Amino acid sequence: MIPVSQTTICRLARAAVATLVLAAVAAARADGPAPFVAPAVAPAGTAAAAAVPSQPPPAAPVAPASAAEALSSFACGAPAALVRLDAPLRYTARRLATGEPLTVVAIGSSSTAGAGASSPAASYPNRLAAELKQRFPGDAITVLNRGVNGEETQDMMARFETAVIAEHPQLVLWQVGTNSVLRDHPVKPHAVLLREGIEELKATRADVVLIDPQYAPKVLDKSETPEMLDLIDVAAKAENVGVFHRFDIMRNWYEVQHIPFDGFVSPDGLHMNDWGYACWATLFGAAIAQAATIPVASAMTHSGR
Repeated sequence: MIPVSQTTICRLARAAVATLVLAAVAAARADGPAPFVAPAVAPAGTAAAAAVPSQPPPAAPVAPASAAEALSSFACGAPAALVRLDAPLRYTARRLATGEPLTVVAIGSSSTAGAGASSPAASYPNRLAAELKQRFPGDAITVLNRGVNGEETQDMMARFETAVIAEHPQLVLWQVGTNSVLRDHPVKPHAVLLREGIEELKATRADVVLIDPQYAPKVLDKSETPEMLDLIDVAAKAENVGVFHRFDIMRNWYEVQHIPFDGFVSPDGLHMNDWGYACWATLFGAAIAQAATIPVASAMTHSGR
């Protein structure tokens, strides 16, 4: 028998792991309806790749040496039905149609501020700014990050005048609900607060999009989570604004695409990591672009909903 060195054994083991990872990715892509596949997520501070290959890449001879490298084999995507806003963004569309500057304000708590990201550049608002500029290269688009760690609905509303309205935005992205759930606070009072907040923002002639909680272990541990998700959907429908269903998109990553939690959630089991924030921003950018693509005449003539 020809002796096999320890190095050869390690290489064979790593190659086997690589084959299993790629097989799992291929199997996940085969499940369910055809997903929306976004451009490949690039590291923070770099341009995203132009497209994702339609077929899985060939197996590498050696498995990735780190978890971060292994995650690069996962494409950023979600079912098209989830990457869609239920209401058009008329004020945003009008700005894009006329070539006027577009101001976007992202208000929320720690996952808007960027907790869990490796740097401020990796937060979702900064990644979204890069995504929108790539989609609308000829337009002046500013995305302002107004996230504050630990805030709940009423805390954010108290800042609306100075943090949001004073910026005269045409689009407001309101991430809400997570901290109230984590603290076991009653959910029902948020129904009135959310509707009041949405109406206050809409009165400034701005489009509003709600962002629901993240699908992460610490959020899933809370029994109030399903009620909060329903409440956000009901408020959005009542006020005719869109919801970016972050919870369902992340659940699809985990349950359908079989991306492990540490692929998109930081070690604290709550906040998203760089890959999670980048993919969120990429998919959100696609949803915003679609909702803002309405006939120019409609965008110019409609002053509200």
